[in-house]
Amino acid sequence: MLTITALSTDTARALQAGGLDANGQTPERSTSDGAGNPCRHCLRYIPEDADMLILAHRPFPTPQPYAEVGPIFLCAEECSRHEGDAMPEVLQGSPDYLIKGYGQDDRIVYGTGAVVEAERMMGQAEEIFADPRIAYIHIRSARNNCYQARIDRE
Repeated sequence: MLTITALSTDTARALQAGGLDANGQTPERSTSDGAGNPCRHCLRYIPEDADMLILAHRPFPTPQPYAEVGPIFLCAEECSRHEGDAMPEVLQGSPDYLIKGYGQDDRIVYGTGAVVEAERMMGQAEEIFADPRIAYIHIRSARNNCYQARIDRE
């Protein structure tokens, strides 16, 4: 069984408390327009007029050549982490996503990256996980390459 894994609560709380992002900067505070601001912790869209954080995130344990850093949004106030097997709200708003597999060394396993239709994403993830070298899969925006969440084996 596969599960969609959101940003950890420890990471979210540290950033919400003013901790530094992947670039060593304090997250920017802004106000959500309610349309395109997906929180990477609750995996819901940040409501219109709600405070939010904009920050650089590196979804890897350490810097290395394959450890991409990019912008993400986060609820400024504490929110509940996405849990369970239901498809989160933020992954229901695009027709397709870029997914790619990573090994235990946190490096891309070449040949696993694909832009897939949203309704085929989990099926494609199953196919990618058939390769024993795959430790996890990233879900990214097909248009902007922004990190959304990851897919793990349960």
